[in-house]
Amino acid sequence: MTLPRLYPILDSACFPGSDLLLSAAEQLISAGVTLLQFRSKSGSPRQILETARELRKTTGTSATLIMNDRADLALAAGFEGVHVGQDDLSPEGVRKVIGWNLWLGVSTHNPDQVSDADKTSADYIAIGPVFSTASKANPDPVVGLDGVRRSRELTNKPLVAIGGITLANCRSVIDAGADSVAVISALLPHPRKSAEEFLRILR
Repeated sequence: MTLPRLYPILDSACFPGSDLLLSAAEQLISAGVTLLQFRSKSGSPRQILETARELRKTTGTSATLIMNDRADLALAAGFEGVHVGQDDLSPEGVRKVIGWNLWLGVSTHNPDQVSDADKTSADYIAIGPVFSTASKANPDPVVGLDGVRRSRELTNKPLVAIGGITLANCRSVIDAGADSVAVISALLPHPRKSAEEFLRILR
C-alpha cells in the first residue's frame, strides 16, 4: 500500500457538531486530500456510525476512509480501513473482523511497540507523539525526530508520524523517515487552505 503524504484526522472532539465535521471533510477533499481518518472517542456507537455513514456519502469515492478503533463500525459504514491504538483490539483481532481487504494501521509510542507492530499484519504503523500535542488528554512521551528515525530503522512498513505536526515542522518529519504525517488541529480552522499548504510543502 502507498500512503499519501498528508493523513488528516477528523476528530469529533474538534467540531461542535457533525455538520461542521462533514464540511471540513468536503474542504479537505477539495484541497486534494485522498485519505481521511474519522475519530470519535465520546459518541455512542449509533452516533459514530451515523456520522461515519454521512462522511462516506460526503466523500463518495474521492477518499480512502479509515475508522479509528471500531472495526465493526468501519465495516458497517463502508470504510476502507481501521486504525487501532495500543489499548484497543489487537491487530490480529481486528483482522478477524475486517478480513484482509481493508487497511489496518497501528499506533506505537516507542521502539518496542514499533518492533511488535512490525510483526503483525498491520499495513502501516503510526509513531508519536513526535512533538508535544494538545489533541490527547494524556499523551505518551514525545519521541521527537530521533524517534521517527529509529522507527524507520525498525520497519519497512509505511510509517505515519503523528503528534504536534504543523506547517513549520512537517517537512522535517518526512526527512526523518516518515512516509506520511497525521494532522488534526493544524488543519483548523480553515481546512482547505491549511491542507493546500501542507500538500505544497510535502510534495
